[in-house]
Amino acid sequence: MDDAKLCWLALNLALWDSLRLIKKVLSRFGSPIEAFHASAAELLSLGFDEGRAGRFTSSKLLADAHKEFDRLNKKGYSLLTFGDDDYPVYLREIFDPPSVLCYAGRVEVLQGPAVAVVGARKPSPYGRAVAERLAEDLASRGIIIVSGLARGIDSTAHWGALRGGKTVAVLGSGLDEIYPKEHRRLFDKIVEQGAAVSEFPLDTPPYASNFPRRNRIISGLSQAVVVVEATEKSGSLISARLALEQDREVMAVPGNVTSDLSRGTNWLIKTGAKLVGGWEDVAEELPSPLRENLLAKKAGETQPLPLLSDDEAVVYRLLKADELAHIDELLERCPYSISELLGLLLSLEIKGVIKQSPGKYFQRRM
Repeated sequence: MDDAKLCWLALNLALWDSLRLIKKVLSRFGSPIEAFHASAAELLSLGFDEGRAGRFTSSKLLADAHKEFDRLNKKGYSLLTFGDDDYPVYLREIFDPPSVLCYAGRVEVLQGPAVAVVGARKPSPYGRAVAERLAEDLASRGIIIVSGLARGIDSTAHWGALRGGKTVAVLGSGLDEIYPKEHRRLFDKIVEQGAAVSEFPLDTPPYASNFPRRNRIISGLSQAVVVVEATEKSGSLISARLALEQDREVMAVPGNVTSDLSRGTNWLIKTGAKLVGGWEDVAEELPSPLRENLLAKKAGETQPLPLLSDDEAVVYRLLKADELAHIDELLERCPYSISELLGLLLSLEIKGVIKQSPGKYFQRRM
């Protein structure tokens, strides 16, 4: 590791919890290398407290940076710094880009073209279905799907994207602190096909304050942000606001006006966000020539429903895309035994026209 990269990593280790100080240091000294030649008095004048200034001027900080870099290497992770030529182009443009990005996976996916799909932590079946289909449709056409690995819409969008192409997860913790823990398998799949990134040191826990600042990276890596279900006080609205500040396109999926989960998205549409009903609506707002290339392919696309048997068609018609139906409800409404019904449901799942949720609930794919 060269001295410049080491100094970027040391800067982040010392100041990862204060974007304001990182920005002040870089504005004053131009580069981390120059900053580490500063006196304690100069650092105090920038707003450092004595403890932080002491650590910043200590030789131990560079030793800690060496250890962090060695740990990254041993785990198969890599490091991008703001001084690197392959630092993500779109992310470099934002007001407060991260000084470093630790990443696992494929670095090339961080260059886009990308669309962020974010939303509620406890979405409705309708929200899950829309997010999954939208992410899959865009990813299958070469768009990288960016989201935050959180429960709900984020993880649904990641899984949808993985079926169609590639996705990027932006963590609100260090790469060694996967949150939530049950998304470890999803994290591993994302790394295989795309990338997971974090601006935080490896062992950083998922502090609540990390997530709003993480959102600026989600929108910063993307050319557009699509919100799928959000309450009036949802963190996804923070992503939308940051996207506007970063001159990104903001879009939202409309929802039921009586649902709290639709208040945030419907408000976004009311105040000027693009209404999204399918991938074409997203494509129309992307920059040229990407927009034209995506829409030109649409004319030749056909996705007919797979051939269903008469019995499969009966069960398929009982299901909706925006509602979950329990196995007991289906059993009451169809003429089949439980074993016959389970066999038909399995066949429909294999054909890709329905999906199963925990608890033996089923719904159509959008």
